[in-house]
Order: sequence, then structure tokens, then C-alpha cells
Amino acid sequence: METRPLGDTGHDSTVMTFGAIALNWLEQEGADQMVELVLDAGVNHFDVAPTYGDAELKLGPKLRQHREEIFLGCKTQERTVDAARAKLDRSLDRLGVDTIDLYQVHGLEYEEELDTITAEGGALEAFRDAKAEGLVDNIGLTSHADPDLILDAVDRIDDLDTLMLPMNPVVAGKDGDEYDYEAVLERANEEGIGTLGIKAFAGGSWPPTDELAQEDRPYCNWYRPVDTYEEVRERFDFAASSGLTSVINAGDPKLVAMILDAARNYEGMDDAARRSLVERLRHDDSPVPEQLHH
Repeated sequence: METRPLGDTGHDSTVMTFGAIALNWLEQEGADQMVELVLDAGVNHFDVAPTYGDAELKLGPKLRQHREEIFLGCKTQERTVDAARAKLDRSLDRLGVDTIDLYQVHGLEYEEELDTITAEGGALEAFRDAKAEGLVDNIGLTSHADPDLILDAVDRIDDLDTLMLPMNPVVAGKDGDEYDYEAVLERANEEGIGTLGIKAFAGGSWPPTDELAQEDRPYCNWYRPVDTYEEVRERFDFAASSGLTSVINAGDPKLVAMILDAARNYEGMDDAARRSLVERLRHDDSPVPEQLHH
């Protein structure tokens, strides 16, 4: 599978990153099989979080077995130094490893959060202490909120190694600064910050709960994913040709093999094909930026 430099981290990530949230809905045997499937396809970058149910525990056995083959990303939604450190220690324990290659501020949504994270006693203090202790190698940030907020974070966090942000043709076709994730991507590439694409496979929002109860949804994603091979392939090609380092799979385990196949067969997407796809999908409903849907 194609690899690309993850910004200035020194690591070359595969063009697909395995979003290990998919393991949460599997029994341990199935989780082990999925990790082996992903590794056999050549994927070398994994991403997990404590908010993904039992995903850290389910990933643990195969992660420890193949630790040298896996660049491990984890994250925390804690915003203060003590809480962030406690959550990091818990993740290390649950995963059963000594170090995390990339530790990320998870799900930044509001300016006040950024103020807290970057202030004295904020989560970044815990990240930097952990880095000094050798528990964490790189520092990242994830967000599917307003692009201006992410740009502000880039300005204020001078040791940011990676960004995780939405990238799909529906969002790319929307007018307005609140959809301009391309500006974030451009800035990240200028600064040598690695970029990980999320929501590449978002097909829209689910119908209101009174029309389709959560347990009746055919997929466990919080957004409605595209699910035909043709759609998955064009969505992957679009995101992977946008300037991102790597694209993260949709979270439902039923979609992982299809996305793996698209990643293995990725050959690029030219500008004309990208523009055509954006034009075709620009009027579809977009589930991001998330805070627009609160």
C-alpha cells in the first residue's frame, strides 16, 4: 500500500489509517481477525481512543504482537492536565504498551476548550510532560468543527505534529468559511503537519430518531455512510488525492474490507474527476462541521 510522510514526524503512514473504533462491535476473535486483515493489506497506522467502547482492549493483543509494525495513534477528550494524564495512563494500561506514537487532543469543538487546553494546567501540559518522559512521541489534534478554530489551534500550538480533519466531496462543494477544510489542509502542509482525513465516507445525516431509531440503523456510524463499492472507491480516491497524508476508514466493521480494497487499489484522482464529483454531490446533506448540527 502506498505510504506518505506524516508531516515532519519521520514516519511514513500508509494512505489508509485503520480506525480501530471498528473493533468495538466485534468479539475478541473477530477483532483479532480484523487486525490481521488490516496488517496483511499493508496498513501501518492505527488510530484508537478511550471513547470507542472496548476498542483499546480489543486492539491490545494483536497490537502487542505486532507492535513494531504499527504506528499507534490514541487520543483524549480531557482538557486539563491531571485528567489528560490519567486518561493517557489508562490507555497505556488498556492497550498494554509502553509508548503511544501519536497522542491527540480529541474532538476540539469550541474556542473555550482551546483556551483551557493551551493554558497553564491544560491538557497540552500533560502531553508535553508525557513526551519528555518518552511515553508519547508526537502530539496531534482532531476536530470536525469550524475550520477557523482548527487554524487558530495551529497558530497557538507550536509543537503540533498532526491534524485529523474532515475531507469529503460534499463538504468541499459547500460555500462558506465553515466548510473550508481545504484551507486547513493547505496550512498544515505548509507547516509540515501530518494530516489524517475523517468523514471521507459520510453520505449524510441519519433521518431523525423518530423516523429511524438508532438501533434500526444498518450501520453504527453516527453519520450515514456510503456503502456501495463504487461510492466507497470514489470517496477514498477523492480524500486520498486531496493532499492528506492518510484516510481513516468508516467506523462500522462491515465497511472495513471494502475500504481496504479501495486503499490497496488507489491510483489517484485527477482534478477533472474531483471537480465532477464535487459538482454532483455538493447539494447533499453534510454531517460536518459537527457543531452546526448541535
